[in-house]
Amino acid sequence: MPATATGGRWRRFWEQRARQLQRQVQAKEERIVDLETENAVLHLRLAQYQGAAGQSGSASAGLCSLCGPRARLPRSPHAALLRLRPVIQALKQDVKALHASFLEVFRNFWDHLQTGLSEVAEGVQRAQLQHQALLSWRSKAGHLERRLQEADSRYQLEKQRRKVLHNRLVELKGNIRVHCRIRPLLPFDEESEDPASRNSSVPAEVVHAVDDETVLVKCDRAAHPPINNTYSFERVYGPAESQQAVFGDVCPLLTSLLDGYNVCIMAYGQTGCGKSYTMLGPQSTGEPVPPWEPHSDLGVLPRAAGELFRLISENPSRSLKVDVSIVEVHNNDIFDLLAKDGRTAASGPKREVLTAQEAKQEVGLLTREPVHSAAEFMALAAGSLQLRAELATSVHANSSRSHLIITATLTTAPARGSPGAHHPRAAEQQANRPRPEGSRRSAPGGRAWLGALGAQRPAEQVHAKLQLVDLAGSECVGVSGVTGSALRETSFINRSLAALADVLGALAERRGHVPYRNSKLTHFLQDVLGGDAKLLVILCVSPCRKHVAETLRCLGFGARARQVQRGQARGGSPAPRKPR
Repeated sequence: MPATATGGRWRRFWEQRARQLQRQVQAKEERIVDLETENAVLHLRLAQYQGAAGQSGSASAGLCSLCGPRARLPRSPHAALLRLRPVIQALKQDVKALHASFLEVFRNFWDHLQTGLSEVAEGVQRAQLQHQALLSWRSKAGHLERRLQEADSRYQLEKQRRKVLHNRLVELKGNIRVHCRIRPLLPFDEESEDPASRNSSVPAEVVHAVDDETVLVKCDRAAHPPINNTYSFERVYGPAESQQAVFGDVCPLLTSLLDGYNVCIMAYGQTGCGKSYTMLGPQSTGEPVPPWEPHSDLGVLPRAAGELFRLISENPSRSLKVDVSIVEVHNNDIFDLLAKDGRTAASGPKREVLTAQEAKQEVGLLTREPVHSAAEFMALAAGSLQLRAELATSVHANSSRSHLIITATLTTAPARGSPGAHHPRAAEQQANRPRPEGSRRSAPGGRAWLGALGAQRPAEQVHAKLQLVDLAGSECVGVSGVTGSALRETSFINRSLAALADVLGALAERRGHVPYRNSKLTHFLQDVLGGDAKLLVILCVSPCRKHVAETLRCLGFGARARQVQRGQARGGSPAPRKPR
């Protein structure tokens, strides 16, 4: 405690002061001894002078006795006087000097003694006062320590209340939230427009953000019925809104993540509408970051990584660790982009989806790399992005042909004496996990099996998972203009997105069976679709008139996803028309 440290410093200060005063008293005593020695020397000199005077008197008496009476009578007094006068005067001077020296020494000794005694008395008095002050500070420190313990107890209680209220707020907003982002017009949009359309007075933009929650699609095309549709979402971002504005609505979900809830953020839309830019930033599209604003265009992934480690650092006592796995779902197969064995330039080793007894999805032997900072997190992501399947199509020169899923798994050591997970959201029990063929067997001492996405390292438990999903383009085959193997890829992409829509529809209707297994994508994302998990779908749409059909499909998908939370609140509602 700070007060205890202050008391210790005062105690050491007065101990040093007492030792200093003791040294001063000892010096005074030594001075007294010196003065007494000098006084003794002066007394000895006085005695010697007195002896010399006696000897002179005796010698004078002897001389007088030797002389005859006649000669002695007239001459004795005067001669003796003449001889003794100088001696007597010298003796008187020595006695006076000795007496004066003695008085001076005594006065000095007395003054030093009085000064030393006064300092000792003042020091003792100050020491007593400081001792009393030290006792008072100790009492105050104990009182402050008790108040700090009480405040800490109240803080922990309020922290639990905040956690409950925060997650209630997120649930009121919807465990499945849908945002819409309208990208601005880009130079290649004008190049892809028909010459007739470029020369007409009809505005090129047909999608508009009416307000923060409403999207208007208004388009008049020749030989087509006019379109004037309005869609409502939890948040709508206009073309001028920044990456920071998008991430501002993601931050509350990261707080829920640390509270133990699984969180998924996915970008949905056709190729070229800004999904990868929103999720990953300009690096994903090959666009350079402006040197004067190196962090202005960062996507959700790098910002979420930085915020995640910042939140973890604010409460280091929880000892949360972060493991990262990165996969792509390509042609309805799952590929591990972090695997070191057999990686090729196009993809990593294939991994199959497994299901545990608790109906949790797992991927056998999926690579999970521990990371300790946002920089390490982004280094892994950057290396994996180079392996993602891409192909030039009629829509975009670098069209992603797979769904990219980046998973950050938060693990923590269990409480001492607790054999299993004790967190309210960590229901998996390590001892009951099935072991697929070829998986690692239990180590000596009962250590748990390692090698699944939901599995944890020995003596660790899964706290929560954050999944960031950059979906492949949702455009239909006719728009992409692909053939051959690329046509097969587009077919798998459309099937998986249709399966995702079916899962959201089943959740909206509260069906007894949710078709997660219809696609590897939905099966892999089973933990974050429905239940207590928090899902944020960011619809990325193009404002161009040429892409209005795909924009309407994308907005229809978002409208269907929004009905999940309304259906859960009302106990079910009729399923809307499928967007595909």
